[in-house]
Amino acid sequence: MEVAARNLTEWAREPYEFVRSQFKVKPDPWQEEVLRAFPKSPRIALKACKGPGKTALMAWLAWNFLATRPEPKIAATSITADNLADNLWAEMAKWQQRSPHLMYTFEWTRSRIFAKARPETWFMTARTWNRSADASQQGSTLAGLHADHILFLLDESGGIPDAVMAAAEAALSSCFEGHIVQAGNPTHLEGPLHRACTNDRGLWRVVEITADPDDPRRSSRVSADWARQQIATYGRDNPWVLVNVFGRFPPGSLDTLIGPDEVVAATKRHYPLADYREAARVLGIDVARFGDDMSVIFPRQGLVAHRPQKMRNLDGTQGATLVARQWESFGADAVFIDDTGGWGASWIDNLRRIGRQPVGIGFASAASDPRYDNKRTEMYFQAVEWIKQGGALPPETAEGIPELIAALSQTTYSFRGDRLLLEPKEQVKARLGHSPDEADAFALTFAQPATRAGLQGGAGRRFCVMDFDPLDRNWRAKARAAGHYLVD
Repeated sequence: MEVAARNLTEWAREPYEFVRSQFKVKPDPWQEEVLRAFPKSPRIALKACKGPGKTALMAWLAWNFLATRPEPKIAATSITADNLADNLWAEMAKWQQRSPHLMYTFEWTRSRIFAKARPETWFMTARTWNRSADASQQGSTLAGLHADHILFLLDESGGIPDAVMAAAEAALSSCFEGHIVQAGNPTHLEGPLHRACTNDRGLWRVVEITADPDDPRRSSRVSADWARQQIATYGRDNPWVLVNVFGRFPPGSLDTLIGPDEVVAATKRHYPLADYREAARVLGIDVARFGDDMSVIFPRQGLVAHRPQKMRNLDGTQGATLVARQWESFGADAVFIDDTGGWGASWIDNLRRIGRQPVGIGFASAASDPRYDNKRTEMYFQAVEWIKQGGALPPETAEGIPELIAALSQTTYSFRGDRLLLEPKEQVKARLGHSPDEADAFALTFAQPATRAGLQGGAGRRFCVMDFDPLDRNWRAKARAAGHYLVD
């Protein structure tokens, strides 16, 4: 299907009109801003919330560039080859199918899209880089592209090496028309996207994309109800909310889970029994892995954490015996044992032989909340929220509490994609000079929702008491509404 030359000339000047004409879609205001700015903007950075349609926009720009420039070359890269295939390449295919002109003019494979008439000089290619390679090898990812019209698309650019961006910048210096468009969630406080939005902002046209339900320029592709729910549940200052709802970089101070002053404040809180007697009683148990590590049993009942018990050099039988005694004396309703790598397996097996039913928890297992990359991250963040919402820890001078304060206040996190990820335990251990056994045991008390059963109510009803929910101040009412009878 032929298209008049005047249309191609107009669409080169106005990519917005190209999108409206070929794809029959009305872009969001922020997408229109980028489309209209593109012809005169050699560098565009998209700092985005979760799911606003940034990959669709990159596909539109790519198709416009392919369709309206003579013998253009486009290189697209991302953090993984799968990300390119599953996201950008999928979007390219989706929008091509809406345009008879593009279907007639271009063919594509998993790694290359090209003009049927000139496949060697008119194309878009997918390029990936080796994480383990040195800077020169990573920079070669975008090497070898020479043309008058060049476009680089860097998807999820927060995780792309500096050497890759440097190679793109070098190519722009020797072409007639060159563009770099990078896009990503603001999860990294370093790298190309962060610099474009901070130190190098004068060189880039930065477009900030938000799902803030109170912002009139918010992305229409993100549900306002979903955004309000995330804000209400986790708070406006939560790092996950900052990134995925507001499209903002978390402050540098937030790469640490919690400040030491906040943890110390929790050691000075005291509650009367009446304030937490309704809550389930939970034991978190971290089993020692090596000779210098300690096994730790940490009891918690709702808002109140009790003094941990530490021991060294216990085999499975000895450990199970000790746990069984603590289980009985504390009246535990749930017991969670670290089973990462099978370290706690013998403790669990021995407890089951005597009729107890502990729950093994793998720190690397999947989280129940999609915000977190693994179970360990989820438990630690829940433990920190418990502290921030008023949880009471044992006195600062109690055994194991100084170590707990140090571990919680010196553990950092990052993002893997749009998920929160705690730094590896080995790195925490190296920084502290000892294993964070106390923090692991404490975090394990948040492994799963716990209930307390066994108290007899009126008319033969059995009481079932839910664990305190630090993120929901209406937990009592919801528990009753769900049929969980609470002790008054």
